[in-house]
Amino acid sequence: MKPERPPTAFELKVYEATRRIPRGKVSTYRLIGKSIKCDSSQAVGQALRRNPFAPQVPCHRVIASSLTIGGFFGERKGTEIKRKLKLLGVEGVRFVDGKLADPDCLHRF
Repeated sequence: MKPERPPTAFELKVYEATRRIPRGKVSTYRLIGKSIKCDSSQAVGQALRRNPFAPQVPCHRVIASSLTIGGFFGERKGTEIKRKLKLLGVEGVRFVDGKLADPDCLHRF
């Protein structure tokens, strides 16, 4: 099996921003992008998909701008999303009808 490539400078910026999201809070791909001067939420999501530093880089704390759960490790439904919801639930972050229940949980940079 081919070893993973080292993270790019862009990915490292995404990971550093994501590290600043406190336990019990979430942020969005868009807000992380703005914090590092990137206009592409999708690029942020792709970087997080390859996150080799979890759980120190808590990518489970990143949700969609619509305040829905978003993706997790490249998945948008199924086992990984259930795992993301469980990780957030342990931290006190709740979703009701598929949306963030308490907008005060949103971390802004």
